[in-house]
Amino acid sequence: MAFVDESIQEKLQNQPHSITLLSTLCFIIITILCFLKFTRRNKFNNLPPSPWKLPLIGNLHQLGTLPHQSLRALSNQYGPLFSLQLGQTQAIVVSSAELVEEIAKSHDVAFSNRINTKAAKIFFYQWMDVAFAPYGEEWRSKRKLCVIELLNTTRVRSFQPIREDEATMMVNTICEACAKGSIVNLSKIIITTTNNIASRCIFGRSFETSDGSDDDGRKTIGEVVRKMTSQLTTLGVGDLFPSLDWVDVLTGFNSRLKATYVELDSILEEVIEEHKRKKRNKNINDGSYDDDKDFVDIFLQLQERDMLEFELTGDTMKAILMDMFVGGSDSVSTATEWAFAELAKKPKCMKKAQEEVRRIVDGKSKIEENHINQMNYLKCVIKETLRLHPPAPLLTRRRTSTNVKINGYNIPKEITVYVNSYAIHRDPKLWDNAEEFIPERFEGNSNNQQFDYKKVIDFKLIPFGFGRRGCPGASFGIASVEYLMANLLYWFDWKVPNNNSSNGDDDVEMDMSEMSGMTVTKKEPLYVKPTLLYSFVSKS
Repeated sequence: MAFVDESIQEKLQNQPHSITLLSTLCFIIITILCFLKFTRRNKFNNLPPSPWKLPLIGNLHQLGTLPHQSLRALSNQYGPLFSLQLGQTQAIVVSSAELVEEIAKSHDVAFSNRINTKAAKIFFYQWMDVAFAPYGEEWRSKRKLCVIELLNTTRVRSFQPIREDEATMMVNTICEACAKGSIVNLSKIIITTTNNIASRCIFGRSFETSDGSDDDGRKTIGEVVRKMTSQLTTLGVGDLFPSLDWVDVLTGFNSRLKATYVELDSILEEVIEEHKRKKRNKNINDGSYDDDKDFVDIFLQLQERDMLEFELTGDTMKAILMDMFVGGSDSVSTATEWAFAELAKKPKCMKKAQEEVRRIVDGKSKIEENHINQMNYLKCVIKETLRLHPPAPLLTRRRTSTNVKINGYNIPKEITVYVNSYAIHRDPKLWDNAEEFIPERFEGNSNNQQFDYKKVIDFKLIPFGFGRRGCPGASFGIASVEYLMANLLYWFDWKVPNNNSSNGDDDVEMDMSEMSGMTVTKKEPLYVKPTLLYSFVSKS
């Protein structure tokens, strides 16, 4: 009898382990069956070639920390059009100008939807913005509003006083370092300046202040936006494995996104209410109100007229404002940083750019807009920078809305599309010495016209996208890049610390490695030593 009791007791003790093992086996079997079902479903679709996949994760492991570089390497092996399995989602990668041209001219509507992440859905108010909203009539109306009311040439020019003011503060900061003989972290200075320009143009206040003061206890725009942009680039488990969406609840990913959204929404509400109060207190008829309008002022005026093709709700307004800031800050600082780094690495190019800027400005105390228009070599420098270092090299992910046929392959609807501008911009078939920084390749009137930022002609250079989903804010961003670069080149000479080159015209060794985030930035900050040109100061 004791023997029987001991046997039963032993079985009862082992039972939990058996149940756990059985549950684990069932989960593995079900997962494998789902994977096999998914892969079989796509096997007969005549998709483009694909690299070898791992079970469950597919090709996720091949993206690496710099996906644009990894995908370029894969395109060299599998061709300019290939497919990937990313978790439970299917994607194609386009890496040639010819295929982009075919998409833009023959299938633009079919490729005009966005693939949206959980973070984008939360931060942009259920995709009520322009960048992430689904393609359709309402999206077209919103984009039209942005192009006509917010980003037109006259409006971009109206923000010149803000660019001048922030550039002056940037120059003063560097002058203080010159007085001390210090090395400056130019990356940090550029980021601060571009963020303040964007924030003042869009929200009417500087990036790091809440209502003109840092000691009021409230979080600044800068604090919350930095957290938001960091989370915006993070994919949840549910983004890659929709059937495992519940995991994001358990890990707290969803709650973290929602907490940041609450902070962001609170600040945007505060900004809008502040503008409403100022609007009520100003005499609009005296013309002063129109002289210093930021994007919030423009939205409130449009809302008051109620003549739009869609309802301009508070959430829509906030979503588009965030669009404008995200698109007009990181990409501008990234382009400026890379442009200056390339010039610092190539002293001959730096000298040529400085000579042009200083000849045109001719010792005046301030760089004017008409000066910038004459700086052809500086424009070539920026174009070459955008070729080598497109801020968003995979552009914004698209999703097909219908079945299409590209390059002989069937592309099903609801498939994710990556256009790798990094691979196109460095294609040796399109560009001589494609890996080299050579601004002179854009010299000449015909080239400058051919590579107009607003009009893509042969799809060799697409830093701002293409087609209906191309970036509408290119002129807004480029105006800041050009003006900041002109000031950096005009007022200072620059030296890279620990430069061991024997000749001042020799190329300088510099770490140009990349880091992925909202944009692809320089991994190592740009430390340089400035020297103020006192001859210019005396003339001013």
